Amino acid sequence: MNDMRRLPMAAIPSLALEGVGFTHRGQTLLHPLDLRLAGCQRTLVMGPNGAGKSLLMRLAHGLLAPSSGRVSWEGRPPRQAMVFQRPVLLKRSALANLTYVLAINGTPYRRRKPLAREALERFGLATLEKRPARVLSGGEQQRLALARAWLVDPEVLFLDEPTAALDPAAIQAVESAVGDFHRRGTRILMTTHDLQQARRLADDIVLLFGGRLVEHSPAERFFSDPQTPEARAFIRGELVW
Repeated sequence: MNDMRRLPMAAIPSLALEGVGFTHRGQTLLHPLDLRLAGCQRTLVMGPNGAGKSLLMRLAHGLLAPSSGRVSWEGRPPRQAMVFQRPVLLKRSALANLTYVLAINGTPYRRRKPLAREALERFGLATLEKRPARVLSGGEQQRLALARAWLVDPEVLFLDEPTAALDPAAIQAVESAVGDFHRRGTRILMTTHDLQQARRLADDIVLLFGGRLVEHSPAERFFSDPQTPEARAFIRGELVW
């Protein structure tokens, strides 16, 4: 498996959300917003509970259709993968979860187990290949989901609260994996409510509050010179739903 992207990072299509909003049963959950994400950045989407972070991710990834506006990729849709807060895993072994994704992506049969074992080794799961995926710990399941995404070789990786409810060691392992994806040339779009995690990982920050986009800025400026009252309050720990 090649560790480096076959395409230059600049070739990753830009993501544009134009007037994108979402309404469910008469309630506006996401007010129309405009957002453009380009290059091989690590964008962290932040905000209090109920701000619309997970909804924005699902709209951007194409799992939901917006009620208004449009989501588009510049030029062509990229290869994408998404890892959820609670990973969706098959009732199979850890190894079989990985060989399955290789099978549906057309990998020759003789290459599936070697590639899957290589991914398990990379994510610290080599000794657990025969363990049923659904009995793994939360941190192990998250790493298995990341290993599965690694095999897809995504140009864009969506991560929805991937470290929520994990212990510090598991959080460190997931953050290390995010770094591996980024160095490989993958654009990262990730939700978190953890300010310190955002300081460690983010290139730019998207802040949502009450279903509205209130700020989008480089991470350094977001933390040193926030431009909106909501951003200043959120950094102080005062912005709650």
